[in-house]
Amino acid sequence: MRFRAPWLRTAPGRVGHLFPRLPGQSEYNRHLRDAVPVLFTAAMWLARRVPSWQERLRLMDGTPVRCGASRTTVHRSALGEIAGYGMDKSHHAFYWGAKLMLITTAEGAVCSFSLAHPKELDERKQAIHLLHVQPPAPGPCPIVCDKGFAVAGVQKAAADLGHVLIRPVRQDEPQPTAAVFPGWLRQRIEAAIWTLKNQLGLERRSARTTEGLWARICQRICALNAAIWHW
Repeated sequence: MRFRAPWLRTAPGRVGHLFPRLPGQSEYNRHLRDAVPVLFTAAMWLARRVPSWQERLRLMDGTPVRCGASRTTVHRSALGEIAGYGMDKSHHAFYWGAKLMLITTAEGAVCSFSLAHPKELDERKQAIHLLHVQPPAPGPCPIVCDKGFAVAGVQKAAADLGHVLIRPVRQDEPQPTAAVFPGWLRQRIEAAIWTLKNQLGLERRSARTTEGLWARICQRICALNAAIWHW
């Protein structure tokens, strides 16, 4: 999955005897794009089969998906409708790409996700839209998130849907008498994002179109959910 071209080159020698014919790279890419509805449905089915699906707790975070590192790539890319310049606050750096929003179970299984342009739809609006179109749980539930969602409008919009946002206290807010934010839960969704980007190669997927990028994201999320479900 991480290295598609080498895998396609070695596939005939390893599994060629199991199939009458193996696709080439362009045919493989076309079949992958056509399989997006199946991959998305399979990923959501797997998320609903993990033990923590019934728990009334979800984790939410956004992460940039870098799609280019040079001006030449930006001008030549066909990802303009979904990719743009944004700020990666975790690494204090600008990037050119898309914004991936994830809502996971406590085990890290992705139960809702969306992709958006980093400037046309900011992280807060993307999160509220995701809660509207893809309910992350069987019913209302608390959602652990970061300080970026510390806006009254976002918390009210989530509350209208029955969800309570749990986040760290900002420096300009009254400090609680005891630190109750479950920071260790945040590490779980960060681990899921790390797995998608490093072990499953989310940022080394060679997608050149919006459809191809979405297909590869669905592919990797389906693989992550399958691993958690099997475990």
